Amino acid sequence: NSNTCREMEIPLLANNQLPSFCVPAALRTQSSASGDLLPRTSLSRPPWADQPIPVEAEEERRRRHAAVVSAVNRRIQNQDFGRLFAVVHFAGRQWKVTNEDLILIENHIDAECGERIRVEKVLLVGAEDFTLVGRPLLGRELARVEATVIEKTESWPKVHMRFWKRHRYQRKRIIVQPQTVLRINSIDLAPHLS
Repeated sequence: NSNTCREMEIPLLANNQLPSFCVPAALRTQSSASGDLLPRTSLSRPPWADQPIPVEAEEERRRRHAAVVSAVNRRIQNQDFGRLFAVVHFAGRQWKVTNEDLILIENHIDAECGERIRVEKVLLVGAEDFTLVGRPLLGRELARVEATVIEKTESWPKVHMRFWKRHRYQRKRIIVQPQTVLRINSIDLAPHLS
């Protein structure tokens, strides 16, 4: 009985399978290829498990990496990469930004209106033909995203109402959040990738 096998501690066979007396009779079929007691399903083994994984030679990998870096360096030197975009992490959220974008942050930051700030956490910088992805962040010397504080204000009052009918229960909260508007001034790349 399969229930008693689960309750009893029965050691598994060499290939991590239950003995045949624990397997229900409907599933007790012998597979000729692998010798499994249970039929193979997509949950037991993925279809690509039998295929060998190609191991790339270290020298070939380095050669392809050097070719990609030199192609990106040529684009950066010639300034023919088009308009840059970046994914930055700011105030607990991720923003995809480009030049002259306005972003509304529902948070208060310490800079005053008109001040330029540098966004430190840059996750990704991309262009038309290439993308530089950080693990998790790009280095400070590799990408530079600058923004200007345009406006500091508060949001419209939001009413948060909780009401249970026939219980004489109602609670009303008015929520006002600080807001900051930033304009992205520039996204710059280092003149040369290492």
